[in-house]
Amino acid sequence: MSQKPTSLVTGGAGFMGSHVAEHLLRAGHTVVVLDDLSGGFRENIPEGAVFVEGSVVDHELIDRLFERHSFTYVYHLAAYAAEGLSHFIKRFNYNNNLIGSVNLINAAVNYEVKCFVFTSSIAVYGAGQSPMSEEMIPVPEDPYGISKLAVEQDLRVSHEMFGLDYVVFRPHNVYGERQNVGDRYRNVVGIFMNQLLRGEAMTVFGDGYQKRAFTHIDDVAPIIAKCVEYPAARNQVFNVGADIPYTVNDLAKVVSDAMGLPCNIARLDARNEVKVAFSDHSKAERIYGTHEKKSLQDGIRAMAAWVREHGAREISIFVGIEVPRNLPPSWAKVLRAKVPTQ
Repeated sequence: MSQKPTSLVTGGAGFMGSHVAEHLLRAGHTVVVLDDLSGGFRENIPEGAVFVEGSVVDHELIDRLFERHSFTYVYHLAAYAAEGLSHFIKRFNYNNNLIGSVNLINAAVNYEVKCFVFTSSIAVYGAGQSPMSEEMIPVPEDPYGISKLAVEQDLRVSHEMFGLDYVVFRPHNVYGERQNVGDRYRNVVGIFMNQLLRGEAMTVFGDGYQKRAFTHIDDVAPIIAKCVEYPAARNQVFNVGADIPYTVNDLAKVVSDAMGLPCNIARLDARNEVKVAFSDHSKAERIYGTHEKKSLQDGIRAMAAWVREHGAREISIFVGIEVPRNLPPSWAKVLRAKVPTQ
């Protein structure tokens, strides 16, 4: 009888991480969740997982965890994934999303982890032609995408130098139950639902004709969890997510219908962002097979039911802007900047 694998899930108290941890437990893994609770919640951690409160930037803690648990696999989902905000918090972004990842990669090499699973982002592509495919040359347009691409490259060279196997996923616009709807800087579905519950208009940057393919968590978490079972997936990069793009205006209508509330929209100044972004998933389907994906309407209804049950959340404000120049006006009003003094 083979021994149960032991898997580390970083960000396992967060949205995507908690779902991946849940699928791993169902598959018979021993699961250790590492999370600093900066964006996650204890109640998200699935029953049966061992919880360690801490950050990936704490390399001494990371080394102690690897020594204690002898992890078979690492699932690295912890990140501060605010693409637009990352321009203004470069140091924070690179420290958390790049250096924190390197701490885990170092430990994975030193403690002979069998496979390192990393959630990257389609932010690595930049404003490339859609649908985005893994063969395209990435040209990220924000520090968040740059940090994700750097981790991908470090995993590649760590495999070449040390034999560390990895699997990289580039999910996009994922939404669903357990999402932190109080985060004002990312996850537009959650932002809309929280605004509606608070009696506010849904805020849309620009004309709302930005196009995205919005992905329900059930269409990505199971694939991420089971990828280590597929030898052909090792040392590969995969896009995962929904196939049909919608405008932000379309999304607002679907969300308001699901919440049973009027579709009131407040227009904000346009911000610097990719206008159309969705990806091709044929490579993932060749390896993992195909499955029927949740429609936007069904996925939004499922999340709306969960959000109505749990209620609105207080809106989190990021404190510690490093570069206040060119902040979107709607953010500049509420963000307290730490500006270097002479």
